[in-house]
Amino acid sequence: MNQSELKFPEWQAPLQDLLLEFNRAKLEEQIQRVEALITQRIQQLPRSGGGHEERDAINHALSLLRMIKEDRLDIQT
Repeated sequence: MNQSELKFPEWQAPLQDLLLEFNRAKLEEQIQRVEALITQRIQQLPRSGGGHEERDAINHALSLLRMIKEDRLDIQT
């Protein structure tokens, strides 16, 4: 999926790049970057109402990051 097809490209595009990375050092850096972008975005989302679709996408992304950490980096979260 290219960046123009992503609903939330500011953090989904770096997440896509991360999925294709197998260099351990680069993977760790990319995970930290994506986690920072997601954290920043969560802080920007409205606290009440709206943003449900993006919050669901973020929750899915965070689950994916946990799996990558466990499977590729042997980090138990």
